[in-house]
Amino acid sequence: MTPLRKHTFLRRVKDITLSATLSLALLNGAVLLQSCGNNQSDEPEQTETSFKQGVRTYITETAPGNFKITDEVQADPDKAGAIVSYYDGHRDTLSIEAAKKLVDSDESTRTYLQNPGAYQSYHHHSGLSSALLWGSLGYMLGRSTAPQYRADERRYGSGFYANSGAFDRSQQLRENVRTSRVVRTTRPSGGRSGFFGGRSRGFSS
Repeated sequence: MTPLRKHTFLRRVKDITLSATLSLALLNGAVLLQSCGNNQSDEPEQTETSFKQGVRTYITETAPGNFKITDEVQADPDKAGAIVSYYDGHRDTLSIEAAKKLVDSDESTRTYLQNPGAYQSYHHHSGLSSALLWGSLGYMLGRSTAPQYRADERRYGSGFYANSGAFDRSQQLRENVRTSRVVRTTRPSGGRSGFFGGRSRGFSS
């Protein structure tokens, strides 16, 4: 057998090494793309809620710790919020963000937002957070607009209005706010396309 020349042998070894390295790189790249695509598709949906109609709510503390809604007026969403007159005479204006923070931090209203089915009469109180949640502003603070929860509005909400007339007058306003809600959902595309981006969809309720 004719012996191989030294430089021919080295060239073949180099070719084999280069081929193996290239194959390994391609394999790792394919695994990385698949992993990225799978990770993207497993990400949870992101939702954003906005309203085309807003409300400004006027609330009065009629006795220490007891709050009543005295009036509600239609407002642009960016001017929505609550104006609160306290028993000691001072007045405060709450933005949507401030009202939401108050509702989320109170045990009673937080219980309803997290699990409406577990909310019972003993959770209910006459505090400011409840007045915010059960008035028309409540829809903008996270209260469900679903029909099955509309009965709760009369059961718990009517008592927060200064009188039955104020509650009845606000019905159309509440409906305007409720039906103006727009929910936009963004989620990554499944499979390989998920590596390159996501898609979004929006709907009103």
